[in-house]
Amino acid sequence: MNEQMMQSIPLSTRIRLARNLKEYPFPAKLSAEEKQLVNETVRDALLDGDDAGNYRYIEMKDLSSTEAVSLAEKHLISPEFASSADGRALILSNDETVSIMLCEEDHVRIQVIEPGLSLDKAWEKANALDEKLAARLTVAFDEKLGYLTQCPTNLGTALRASVMLHLPALSRAGLMPRLSSTIAKLGLTLRGTYGEGSKIVGELYQLSNQVTLGISEQAAIQNLAAIARQIMEQETAARETLRTDNVFIDRIYRANGILQSAYMLTCSECTDLLSLVRLGAALGILDVPLDTLTKLLTAIQPATLSVQEGRVLPAAQRDVLRAQKVKEALQNA
Repeated sequence: MNEQMMQSIPLSTRIRLARNLKEYPFPAKLSAEEKQLVNETVRDALLDGDDAGNYRYIEMKDLSSTEAVSLAEKHLISPEFASSADGRALILSNDETVSIMLCEEDHVRIQVIEPGLSLDKAWEKANALDEKLAARLTVAFDEKLGYLTQCPTNLGTALRASVMLHLPALSRAGLMPRLSSTIAKLGLTLRGTYGEGSKIVGELYQLSNQVTLGISEQAAIQNLAAIARQIMEQETAARETLRTDNVFIDRIYRANGILQSAYMLTCSECTDLLSLVRLGAALGILDVPLDTLTKLLTAIQPATLSVQEGRVLPAAQRDVLRAQKVKEALQNA
């Protein structure tokens, strides 16, 4: 298998740990004042010493709805967390690889995002934060059930590990339904770009573990890594068949041409075109850095564009700005 081709498939890795403080009810049962106390308690436990300068503590009520949605578009918080500022806060690292959601479904949700397939590295960072939290606060834990969480499906390790995969060849070959069914039997799931219930955008799929009870964190991560690599091998093989498909190659060149000449681009159209161009770059058909295309997939999102401009933009203005930014990024790549 072409190892370089395989490495173009995973965009990012995420490790998320759900934790709750033993002395407090779950957030759904807390008053606004109690949520504030939980948030500040966790903040003081995690942000001290030399490391404090590497993080920002953000109360969600201080952000506009557009700023909150932009954080969700970047996968730094969940869409559900962005939907309400009631008693919620965020601890965000300056490099945005670590985001800790406070008083969402659980008191604490530690999340680490790393580029590519980096499960071990992401786990190491998340685990270090978890150990720091446990050393200073009493976390709700049961010898039989493991970490206690508001949703029973997270009991046990309360670990959700996921890899964002770009699977255009398998998707266009119509193989995703069968692949999803097979993966489900192995205790994993393929979801949309923004997790459970979200749509598939730009042929990006989130592969994540489902089983958290009766399995160790290391075993869950190793299983996910093994399945991710198998999917990457299948995608690589499917991509190889496209090298001689002149009709498909023409579509890739046309997509690149549109992105470099369009005056307006909707988000969905732009994402689909970027998916084609990213595939073309991975195949060596187009000379465009993959990193540039990966960053554009986030930069073109509606709320993120508005935040960049410092004001809420109407859809038509966003479409014009999106086309301009994509054109500039591709021409300067």
